[in-house]
Amino acid sequence: MLDWDRINELRDEVGDDEFQLILELFLDEVEGVLMRLSRQDALRLETNLHFLKGCAWNLGFSRFGNLCDEGERLAVDGRPREVCLEELMSSYSESKQALIRGLGVEPQSGRHMRRA
Repeated sequence: MLDWDRINELRDEVGDDEFQLILELFLDEVEGVLMRLSRQDALRLETNLHFLKGCAWNLGFSRFGNLCDEGERLAVDGRPREVCLEELMSSYSESKQALIRGLGVEPQSGRHMRRA
């Protein structure tokens, strides 16, 4: 579900304070795009899933990123209705909760995180 090597590598590269800011930005941006996902427009779905995939893989959300990649391919092939948005949302939510538990952080104001 999570690539802890990537998560720890990123944290080591940028330091704890910057990592916190990156997490907050990630959560804001990803959750904003997730709320707008729709199967109605294949090109928009493809673009949004491509963005989500990059964000996910950069921050170690491997399963969520893989699902975004699969969905992006379906949208590219003109099959946006086959993209399971519910599975994407569920994977993101599960990954977010696993990250919160694993880092020992708690949500702040709905989305943002701080050390517990």
